[in-house]
Amino acid sequence: MPRPTLLTRRLSRTGALTAVAFAVAVTFAGPAAAHTEVEAEGARALDQDVALTFTAESESASAGISKLEVILPEGLTPADITFKEGPKGWKFAPTSRGYTVSGAKLAVGEDAEYVVTVRQLPDAKSLVFKTLQSYSDGKVDRWIELEEESGGDGHGHGHPAPHLDLQAAAPGAKVVSPTSGEEPTTEEAATPTPRPVHRRPRRRRPRPTTRTATTACRSPCRSASARPSSCSAPGRGG
Repeated sequence: MPRPTLLTRRLSRTGALTAVAFAVAVTFAGPAAAHTEVEAEGARALDQDVALTFTAESESASAGISKLEVILPEGLTPADITFKEGPKGWKFAPTSRGYTVSGAKLAVGEDAEYVVTVRQLPDAKSLVFKTLQSYSDGKVDRWIELEEESGGDGHGHGHPAPHLDLQAAAPGAKVVSPTSGEEPTTEEAATPTPRPVHRRPRRRRPRPTTRTATTACRSPCRSASARPSSCSAPGRGG
């Protein structure tokens, strides 16, 4: 049997190290691949009634996802969002900066997926939906990094925010009237609100009082016999 040469021993050692490196990479690939996504096939700027599908992958090996909080991008308000479907029993609730979708915790390792409908997409090239992903044990994954910030530690452990690219608006597409939840336009805000006119109540003049018997006695009596005693001259006896 031929003795192994120096080259053979080097090749064998290199192959063993490569196998170990591959096994380590596979072992730690799971958590690095987890992320949160938003999808809307063929979405264009200013499209109306667009369904957005969000998928939040679980990163925990001991707790289930229980809540997702989304911070809406500029051009969208909570009033523009309608909850369509999600995990069984989960509820939609608007917030001051977006909305939450939450409910009973999911099974450990189970991803959370839900769909919302947007009244109209803004006139933009892309949209970023920063998301806070909460677990039943209190842990929170913060998917809020922008693309230029999501490099993380150089090993794929960043937390990029869900990102949706939009195609150019269709010819003739226009912005629909704002919802009641949006702020008024500049022109509406500059229009002064008319002040209510307060009318002073009219003062009613008092009615003249009925003449008393004393006033009636001042008029001349028709006859002496008909003159009442109260009309007698003072000092005269009856």
